[in-house]
Amino acid sequence: MKKSLKPISGIFPMPVLMIATYNEDGSVDVMNAAWGMAQSMKELKLCLTESHKTVKNIKRTGYCTVALGTKNLVAESDYLGLVSANNIDDKFEKSGLHAVKSENVDAPIIEEYPICMECKLEGFEDDGTLVEVVNILAEEKYLNEDGTIKLDEMGIISYDPYGHGYYVVGEKVGQAFSEGKKFMN
Repeated sequence: MKKSLKPISGIFPMPVLMIATYNEDGSVDVMNAAWGMAQSMKELKLCLTESHKTVKNIKRTGYCTVALGTKNLVAESDYLGLVSANNIDDKFEKSGLHAVKSENVDAPIIEEYPICMECKLEGFEDDGTLVEVVNILAEEKYLNEDGTIKLDEMGIISYDPYGHGYYVVGEKVGQAFSEGKKFMN
């Protein structure tokens, strides 16, 4: 028997998105945001309030990068979501992570995260920021020979909005566009 639960704004799994921008002084700002989604094939919607310094930076520069959190960086990722760059100037430095400048957008790439989307601002809506993915970078050691991602090796994490935990994503249980063919006869 199913039991009713209190409705919340989230489904599981929710990606742990590490959104990076440059502050006005050129320093790196990174925030952890679980409320984000694919809007279309080349767009992301980042459900962020305007009070975040990251949103102010995206508005000012027009760019950001979005990396996916991983199990080996869960403490750093969580820290970058616990504290606000509005209150702590050296938040990124305290995380111990490192950044390099993107070659495609005016935003930093956090070196330790294995996959990163370089994004350009498309616009703002009442419930989020729309960005276009202009390029995706992935560590070569996590790529198959055909260029697809070895998701099971990356240790990508997701956020559980019900119990507030982080969970590893990666066990492959079937092949998309193939498993259901057994019902097509």
